[in-house]
Amino acid sequence: MNDLTFQIAREQSASVSLGACESHSDSIVERLAQIDWSFAQRSKSLAIESIHPYPAKFIGDIPRALIESLPIPDGTAVLDPFCGSGTTLMEAQRAGLSSVGIDLNPIACLIARVKTSPLPKGFEEVVQEITSRARNIHTLPTSSIPNVDHWFKPDIQLAVGALAQIIADPAYAVWLDQLRLALSSILIRVSNQDSDTRYAAVEKNIVRNDVFDAFDKASSKLQRSLLERTWALPSAHVLEANTLELRPSEIAMNIGLVVTSPPYPNAYEYWLYHKYRMWWLGFDPIAVKEKEIGARAHFFKKNNHTAETFVDQMKGTFELIEGVLVKNGFVCFVVGRSKIHGQIINNGDIIHQVATGVGLEPISRFERVISATRKSFNLSHANIKTETVLVFQKL
Repeated sequence: MNDLTFQIAREQSASVSLGACESHSDSIVERLAQIDWSFAQRSKSLAIESIHPYPAKFIGDIPRALIESLPIPDGTAVLDPFCGSGTTLMEAQRAGLSSVGIDLNPIACLIARVKTSPLPKGFEEVVQEITSRARNIHTLPTSSIPNVDHWFKPDIQLAVGALAQIIADPAYAVWLDQLRLALSSILIRVSNQDSDTRYAAVEKNIVRNDVFDAFDKASSKLQRSLLERTWALPSAHVLEANTLELRPSEIAMNIGLVVTSPPYPNAYEYWLYHKYRMWWLGFDPIAVKEKEIGARAHFFKKNNHTAETFVDQMKGTFELIEGVLVKNGFVCFVVGRSKIHGQIINNGDIIHQVATGVGLEPISRFERVISATRKSFNLSHANIKTETVLVFQKL
């Protein structure tokens, strides 16, 4: 995208609060304007949000504020085309709304499904049985996971491999998602990786039995968190798919509200963050990396991605949205800036340009300050201090 295009987009954005807002319900605009989008007084975090680590997690205050403030058309559902760990879907459930989430990352989909699904009965007993069986396994085939010896000690590999193997037993299929999530949640802790956001190998005083104890504790925490939900569970469909390849017919619901935060170009490394979790659970992180929007590797290769690539990706996203969004429905994007080869890219301007290009009417635009605790692997490129909240409507 050239400088002239960005200048046009900035000029269009500057006119939102004057032109577009005057042509819509003053009450909607006023309600949005009264929200503290930085959420300095954040709602108390729910226990369910801590059942599994996730980078740059979408805070529930954002979709909650939008759901409460916007007149969502009756009989419609909420869509998040980049649902991550399912925060938007869970907030839709809390408001009594059905929802659909899409994500390429199987770990993200796993978290989202567990957070929005009932816990099948007998979970505690099944965990005890699995742990007991795993403790009695003392040999396994050599692991095919790349560089596994660097990140996992041999006895830790044996324990993790035993749990993964037994969890996959068809006898436990009804609890498969919950069991996988409990195992996934402890993998960085029992590995040689320093932390969830520091990709460096360090020496840890962890032995084989610690893995089983950690799995038991994670399972108990997951069970408590799911049972603490005090709200009903309207349908929440999680599609493990590439949003850019999905057809509107595959969503199969009328959408009245879209709330999402798409991956930023050259910012967060979601595939890298979860790659060993994916390998241990039988997923393919390399396939995820190849199609992940914004992954840093895409910007440092032959025929590298550019800001124009993100424009095209968002055009594909909005084509999907247009195909499922009902008249008078709303679209809300939360995006930050990116740094690509030294150039600062305002992704809010890109979203505004693409959204208005498909006929959506801009309603409001706000800047919000991001909590300083949010982290990623790619800190030098993802030092994002603010995000833009953009709201559009299909008239």
